[in-house]
Amino acid sequence: MPHVPVPRPAQTQVIRKQPPAGRRTGKPPWYGSVAVLGDAAGALVPVYLAFALADSRHAIAHALVAATAWLLVRGARDRYAQRRLGERGNLVPALQDWLVLVGLLAVVRAATGEESPFLFALAALVPCAPTSAAVHTLIHRHLMGRRRGGRAVRRALVIGEANAVEGPVSHLAKRTDHEFVVVGVCPIGDEDPHALAPVAARLDRQAPPLMAADSGPVLQAARQLDVDVVLIVPGPCMTGPRLRRLSWALHNEGCPLVVVPGLTEVARRRVGVSSVAGLTLLDVAPPLRRGCAALLKSATDRLGAALLIVLLAPLFAAVALAVLLDSPGPVVYRQTRIGRDGKPFTMAKFRTMVADAERLRHQLAATNEQDGRMFKIRRDPRITRVGRVLRRYSLDELPQLFNVVQGHMSLVGPRPPLPDEVADYDEVELRRLAVKPGLTGLWQVSGRSDLSWDETVALDLRYVDNWSPSIDLEVLVRTVRAVLAGTGAY
Repeated sequence: MPHVPVPRPAQTQVIRKQPPAGRRTGKPPWYGSVAVLGDAAGALVPVYLAFALADSRHAIAHALVAATAWLLVRGARDRYAQRRLGERGNLVPALQDWLVLVGLLAVVRAATGEESPFLFALAALVPCAPTSAAVHTLIHRHLMGRRRGGRAVRRALVIGEANAVEGPVSHLAKRTDHEFVVVGVCPIGDEDPHALAPVAARLDRQAPPLMAADSGPVLQAARQLDVDVVLIVPGPCMTGPRLRRLSWALHNEGCPLVVVPGLTEVARRRVGVSSVAGLTLLDVAPPLRRGCAALLKSATDRLGAALLIVLLAPLFAAVALAVLLDSPGPVVYRQTRIGRDGKPFTMAKFRTMVADAERLRHQLAATNEQDGRMFKIRRDPRITRVGRVLRRYSLDELPQLFNVVQGHMSLVGPRPPLPDEVADYDEVELRRLAVKPGLTGLWQVSGRSDLSWDETVALDLRYVDNWSPSIDLEVLVRTVRAVLAGTGAY
């Protein structure tokens, strides 16, 4: 490859043209106003109505105090920061903030001698969290729509060795739920990366003695492409001192710098930053497997499943009768599945196929529409009339609640695989078995059978490595919407 000439130091002192402020943040500035007004209305209106209906003389005062306290709590917890507005995770943060609000107002209540009934005052505050979550969800959907259209993004230039930048660039290109669009790469060395972005400049493999030898082509490429941020992928050639000097040049030009460590699908809460002897370190906490959180999950699973069995008993009876009258065969279909740590168990489902479905599966092997270990056909001829309805609304999976009570499964977790699927798993796919399989999970609420095998594995591993009680709560809420929509259910 021809060598790209390095500009002289004098050529690097041109002031970089700053992109518009709206594009630099990647989000419309009115998001903050809408979020504040939505939160204020979500506290002000219900509290005022509750106390006004109770003939309280201080309804307006109570409403103003509640709204002010709610905005202070949300603001103190950084909910209105531009970088966070429109991002995912709306309900759980709102619930966390609501608990802080209740505690704060309880202190104010005790200090002022407020005499209104405690449960009444608590009920008046209930709409705060769901209203806030709804407003922020609308902002999130608006932002995702803009990003899918190539707007509300930050133009990024990626620097690193050719084989190192391919992964991050392709990973960013596959998804639209983030703020970066890669407009160019600066490979280190003569190799060309197989990346979905043009080569904007090229750096020598050996660190040059002069800082301008690196900063010159990088800053020139940043100006030409009008980038908003530079992403650097460390490697053997991008050493610490070299990265440090390049950061000086970028920051002098007012260009933000982001270092991409190579970790994928690690939740932010698991990553901490520390400094030891001048070295910047990333602390990655292990996944939650033991302790109070794990015990709470096990107890919640069993108690929740038992309660659902009791509440849904009439539905169980109606579905069982429909299956019995629709086609000959058992009402409940039992099948061996693989659970946590590779232990087999018998999973129960309402029968949705003809009685000899397993025998017919071998005849239909050539028609499999999945690209991996699972066997799925969109119009499977083995499915009965009632079975299609049960699958459409996931009613066939109700008997798995008994598996949850027995401890074989969880309410939320990866899809329980078949033994022949597990037999072909590689080392990465086997990690799906590190937790109990679930009645629902990220796979079920993200498209189900419409997803490719690689997407299914990625979602399951994201759950396995980043599980927390808040993730379970989010999945359960999204499950209701996924079941009603029926997307990918066949």
